[in-house]
Amino acid sequence: MVPMQALILAAGRGTRMRDLTSETPKPMLQVSGRTLIEHKLEALPVEVDEVILVIGYQGDAIRDYFGNESHGRRMAYVVQEEMNGTAGAVWAARNLLHGRFLVLMGDDLYAREDMEQCIATPDWSMVVARVDAMQAGGCVAVDERGQITGIEEGDHGGRPGLVGTNLFVLDMRFFDMPAVPKAVESSELGLPQTAVMISRAEAMPFRAIETSFWHQITSPEDLAEAEKRLGVVK
Repeated sequence: MVPMQALILAAGRGTRMRDLTSETPKPMLQVSGRTLIEHKLEALPVEVDEVILVIGYQGDAIRDYFGNESHGRRMAYVVQEEMNGTAGAVWAARNLLHGRFLVLMGDDLYAREDMEQCIATPDWSMVVARVDAMQAGGCVAVDERGQITGIEEGDHGGRPGLVGTNLFVLDMRFFDMPAVPKAVESSELGLPQTAVMISRAEAMPFRAIETSFWHQITSPEDLAEAEKRLGVVK
């Protein structure tokens, strides 16, 4: 077993959560009596021996809560000074990373099984979710071998497709090229868009892994729904 790091992006406030994040960072909101970050720490595979948290809004609350060790793992922190997107958050942690690393969003809920599949894949991987009716956003394009070939932005007209969950396994080649915007004229640097661009440029396999469980937290209602879904999973 080769030890590896997990990078959790937890810098944002989450303005769509309304008053819930007026004094609390979104990743510290609770579901079933535990913070969203704790749910991720409990789900991490045994290979992960260090967790790096990218913090920003109310970041001291996260640092004070978890300290230098939590759930049997070393904890480290880096501040994302500029809120310039998910790829910008990964770049903020560049000096703390080495080898292969897992990337997770600080607010979403994931399954250990999906992380283990990512780690078992020798190259890069991203977990995707199949949806019946895609509207606006990014649709992940996958070829017949299960390799990610692109991200199609725009209105998808309600057709079925794959969306990215922002759960990845990457390595230091991510920093070989500058990050790219998530969309034309966007000020945010997109993590999946940058990963696709680098994999194409370096002719590197980038595998799509279909999720067994993923719950995205974007609104207060999603917290209540997460309580129900976790109850069913358990």
